Amino acid sequence: MTPRDVAADAIALAKPVDDVPTGSLAALRRAAKDCRRCPLWRPATQTVFGAGRARARIMLIGEQPGAQEDLAGAPFVGPAGSLLRELLGAAQIPVDAVYMTNTVKHFKFQPRGKRRLHVRANAAEQAACRPWLAAELLRVRRKSPSHSARWPRGHCSATRSA
Repeated sequence: MTPRDVAADAIALAKPVDDVPTGSLAALRRAAKDCRRCPLWRPATQTVFGAGRARARIMLIGEQPGAQEDLAGAPFVGPAGSLLRELLGAAQIPVDAVYMTNTVKHFKFQPRGKRRLHVRANAAEQAACRPWLAAELLRVRRKSPSHSARWPRGHCSATRSA
């Protein structure tokens, strides 16, 4: 059975993946650090691979890391991650019950002064990262289906309490 057959049996991606990396989540994380499948690695500080337990109850998939995630090397540590953790707490879902990752593993940005502004990854860049996401989906034994959401700034209806 080829890696593609394994992926097809275990997960349903919108587009097929021909080459699914093998190994544990820790081995995948190490291998992803050297990823050069697309040019996004050049300006990025580092690869931002998923974080959480392989037996997480829930898997959350974001679009791509932001500036703070790029600097920290971890997903969902910026403003959206703070809001996400607040919402998980309000829903009484422990953060350690969630595996968090992104479809794209490097931060794509446009420099503007001292700031780095998010730019959406193109189709080729997303396709280059798809094998990493497929590998994560195969290894995280979640109890709920994974969902992908894009929460652009200003489009979240949650309110913060003081």
